Amino acid sequence: MKLQKRIEDAITAATCEKAEFDQARIAAGGCINDSRIVTLRDGREFFIKTGGGEVLYPGFFEAEFVALSLLGEPGVIRVPRPVIFEEEFIVIEAFREGRPADDWHERMGRQLAELHLATQSDRFGFERDNYLGTTRQPNDWSDDWVTFWREQRLGWQLDLFARRTDTGDPLLAMGDRLLAKLDEFLGDVDERAVLLHGDLWSGNASADERGIPIIFDPASYFGHREAEIGMMRLFGGFGPRCETAYQEVWPLPPGADDRITLYRLYHELNHLNLFGRSYYETCLSTMKSLL
Repeated sequence: MKLQKRIEDAITAATCEKAEFDQARIAAGGCINDSRIVTLRDGREFFIKTGGGEVLYPGFFEAEFVALSLLGEPGVIRVPRPVIFEEEFIVIEAFREGRPADDWHERMGRQLAELHLATQSDRFGFERDNYLGTTRQPNDWSDDWVTFWREQRLGWQLDLFARRTDTGDPLLAMGDRLLAKLDEFLGDVDERAVLLHGDLWSGNASADERGIPIIFDPASYFGHREAEIGMMRLFGGFGPRCETAYQEVWPLPPGADDRITLYRLYHELNHLNLFGRSYYETCLSTMKSLL
């Protein structure tokens, strides 16, 4: 009850309207937090996450609040509006999922390209570290994309895996070879950084009550825009209609497919580190295809 009172008081302060819980129902929202849709006595609804994440994952809710705020700022794709956060909870605008419109994939592609165009930056990184699932994602600012990807993305995931395996593991040896060749893959990237959702798979995108795209649960940072597509291709769900529409707004330069495969590998390695050896052969296969 103490936590409920704190959340009510926080909503009251953020919205300038008295907040009193009436009822709540369980909602999907990740495995480390308790997620509920809460209806207040005045009929307003909010999506609220609470749970043990603040102990193991400090700054988890703050990072999500900042990312949702920045993603929604350009107003080109719908993002649930964050209301307030504290260490133990985050309150977000609730929305009702609907049936995707017939042109949902095309809208997603166009709006994602418009988001990227609207959020360009001269530096790679983010204002704070955040989490990709439950993996801490370092985001120190860098002026060089190859260095950022080598040290804070691919190299970071390989270092995490090295703590779990033998020094002679073939995947680590192949990873070292790939790190040494990053300049060949990424050295010609001369685009500015853009704000990425960072974890854009089909489970973190949906349709709202109007059938239009809505994205949530980000792991945002400023990076090369093709890195977004790397995650989008990992489990499918977006497909060629979405990518074609993206390129109608902002075409991808030559060599994109190899770079996107490299970016997908980062997420495959993260799944290896989070969920175990079932992703080992996938990572090995992707590395072989690049080398």
